[in-house]
Amino acid sequence: MNLFQPKQGYRYNSDTLLLYDFISSFAPKGELLDVGCGCGILGLLLKRDFLHLHVSLLDIQFLNCEIAKANAKANLLAIENITCKDFLEAIFEHKWDMIVSNPPFYHKGGVKNEDNALFLSRHSSALPFDAFAKKVSKTLSNRGYFCFCYDAKQIDHVMASLLGNGLNVEDLCFVYPKEEKEASLVLVRARKNSKTLCKIHPPLFIYTGEHISVRVKAIFEQSATKSCEWNT
Repeated sequence: MNLFQPKQGYRYNSDTLLLYDFISSFAPKGELLDVGCGCGILGLLLKRDFLHLHVSLLDIQFLNCEIAKANAKANLLAIENITCKDFLEAIFEHKWDMIVSNPPFYHKGGVKNEDNALFLSRHSSALPFDAFAKKVSKTLSNRGYFCFCYDAKQIDHVMASLLGNGLNVEDLCFVYPKEEKEASLVLVRARKNSKTLCKIHPPLFIYTGEHISVRVKAIFEQSATKSCEWNT
């Protein structure tokens, strides 16, 4: 899949590809909303692999929405709609079966980039997780799913926010740069009004020694994405 991206500003990374693989393992269906879609990569990959999905995209930045629209058209993927709005302020005509997101999660005290577009894409204060989880819960259909990735070091705050808003974590997968390193990312699937016990998936290692692990290499090959420079 060829994807336009801005030459400068936020560009997708491996986190989104790992999240795409994680979500794909559950064979998503129904009405899906990708929050903070950026260039559209996550929602478009899921639409490509699950044609029956009804995918909508949302981003607070106008340029991202324009690029996502162009990417959908270039890859001949039918997207239900693309909304340029703050998710916390958006009003929807119906509930969603699934909300997916690679949200901004740089923690308080982290380095703030002076570029506003990068700040909105990276820093958690642009989309506080407590408010995010509350809005997700109100926007999901009963028993709907919320799938996302987040900073592994903030798992305590994430779990508390989810449970406090009626979102029960059913699946967790921790991602490690290498076997000897601490987890850097966590992949989460939560469900509204669920009482299912949480399944902790086997750890995912980015590197084995000095080489990309076989598992991650397979994910990259399955995603088959290629970046193209966006020209306004």
